[in-house]
Amino acid sequence: MRELTYYVAVSLDGFIAGPEGQFDAFPVEGDHMEAITERFPDTVPTDIAAASGIDQSGGRFDTVLMGWNTYAVGLAFGVTSPYRHLEQIVFTRAHVDEAQGVDGHPLITDADPVDIVRELKQREGRGIWLCGGGRLATELAGEIDRLVLKRNPVLLGAGIPLFEPGAYDPRQFDVEETTAFRSGVVLGEYVRRAAV
Repeated sequence: MRELTYYVAVSLDGFIAGPEGQFDAFPVEGDHMEAITERFPDTVPTDIAAASGIDQSGGRFDTVLMGWNTYAVGLAFGVTSPYRHLEQIVFTRAHVDEAQGVDGHPLITDADPVDIVRELKQREGRGIWLCGGGRLATELAGEIDRLVLKRNPVLLGAGIPLFEPGAYDPRQFDVEETTAFRSGVVLGEYVRRAAV
């Protein structure tokens, strides 16, 4: 069965972006960049990967999920299909008609994310990447099999949380691997603990 991986950058105080969706405080230079790009080449936007000579053919994922606010970051720059090398699904309740039916554009849907993920997990293929945001991650918390967190040496103070507050429902994860970089970024990979 395919895994759902929540792979995202996060501040030390638990935010994946600032209050207006800004993420420019996260370091984009340093020894972590090459290592993370080599390990997760399919998480680089298609055009950036092509311009940088990054081979995305052997990555972990073949599907990416995102909420509207995550998707809308690229829209400000005219990017309507950021991950053309992957099947793209954008979840929204307010923007369903935008960018529909155009070749290479993502599926924009108001369907229940849990239902979609459960259906995707039954298909053949590589992993499913949840790239944001916090509200969608909260809705999908029960379906997340793996967390890959790029913890950045930054305190944002406010913003979009890794997960939105919700009902108390503990879920256990085991550390699979942790790599600390000289840049201060720590890449941690956690796997959902099997129910006993």
